[in-house]
Amino acid sequence: MSDPAAPKTVNLRYGDESVELPVLSGTEGERAIDVSSLRAKTGLITLDSGYGNTGSCQSAITFIDGERGILRYRGYPIEQLAERSSFLEVAWLLIKGELPSRAELAALREEVVRHTLLHESFTQFFSALPRDAHPMPVLAAAVGALATFYQEPESEQLIHDSCIRLLAKMPTIAAYSYKHSIGQPLIYPQNSLDYCSNFLRMMFATPCEEYATDPLLARALDLLLILHADHEQNCSTSTVRLVGSSQANLFACISSGISALWGPLHGGANQQVIEMLQSIADGDGSAERFVARAKDKNDTARLMGFGHRIYKSYDPRAAILKKTCKEVVGKLGTSSRMLEIAMKLEEIALSDEYFISRKLYPNVDFYSGVIYTAMGIPVNMFTVMFAMGRLPGWIAHWLEMRADPAFRIGRPRQIYQGATERAYIPIEKRGEGPVSRLARRHARASAGA
Repeated sequence: MSDPAAPKTVNLRYGDESVELPVLSGTEGERAIDVSSLRAKTGLITLDSGYGNTGSCQSAITFIDGERGILRYRGYPIEQLAERSSFLEVAWLLIKGELPSRAELAALREEVVRHTLLHESFTQFFSALPRDAHPMPVLAAAVGALATFYQEPESEQLIHDSCIRLLAKMPTIAAYSYKHSIGQPLIYPQNSLDYCSNFLRMMFATPCEEYATDPLLARALDLLLILHADHEQNCSTSTVRLVGSSQANLFACISSGISALWGPLHGGANQQVIEMLQSIADGDGSAERFVARAKDKNDTARLMGFGHRIYKSYDPRAAILKKTCKEVVGKLGTSSRMLEIAMKLEEIALSDEYFISRKLYPNVDFYSGVIYTAMGIPVNMFTVMFAMGRLPGWIAHWLEMRADPAFRIGRPRQIYQGATERAYIPIEKRGEGPVSRLARRHARASAGA
């Protein structure tokens, strides 16, 4: 909680000048120096590459304490939501701010069911894309294309409808992106199924063979979506907010978030975990020898799925997934060798002073990749699954940003490091520039070859 005795202002001195800046406090005791008036008062700006120490907004959606391993959505601990809630219930919580009543949740499910089907023109949209296209740019393009079907004027009801359409159609688009990549016919949604069972059926059923969803797998997927539903001001969420600050269409903003998530430093971490486990299994199978290599700074081996930029103790989402991972793999009897290696890697890392001193604990990506692999979801779909889960968080932040009284278009500053003012040189006096010399050397080399 906020400390009433904490200073309410700070005094910044610069040469002979000084300026008083307010200190803001969050409900969980976080404090920030409000520098929004700094440039107007002093002509100075702050520099914080990567925004690692800069608050871009005030938000009431998600609280994270990385030191203590705490993650809460709207005040509710992630452990309680994971155990007792469903993905659609969590989506309502994030977007609306409170847990839904029984009637509200039933109405949400009914609305989502009514909007799962895509316009038939989307069949042509998918067929126009290359077969070998990665599912993530396909997903981003398809979500952006929804804006051409559903225009979004300034109406709260139409914005609500857009939010529902995104929640409903994202699994359909995701499954279609996979079916297109393997050349199989698209499977229509079956609205008698729950959210995750419907998605798994669209992924794995064919016109020749029906797919019976295992309740354990549907619940495991629902849990994964809950754990990924929001994570404060990460790269993709900040992207959605920044693009949305221009008052861009909701579909365009979510598409931008998908593109940001596609980056291997953001959404691709669980894929790297699977690739690491597979390389160990294909090699000598020794987790101990791989860990020894990872500790050797002269070796290229890297231990993926351990450590987190935010969490400096055990990732609470990883603790939840550990049990589910064993249940899924035990039920399916697949990828057991990878799970054995994963369990051994965790055991070594949690008892090795090298990892303990560096606070390299397993994170959510460590287990999610193993679960997805056991379920039969291909590696190139892992980030798509991440996007499905993160969707309610993106929507919630977009809505919160629009309702913020301090809402303004995002416009970061910079410290210019380029050339100072110089006079234009007529082209006949420039001689041969460095680019031309480089091109000439390449031409000579090519002629010699």
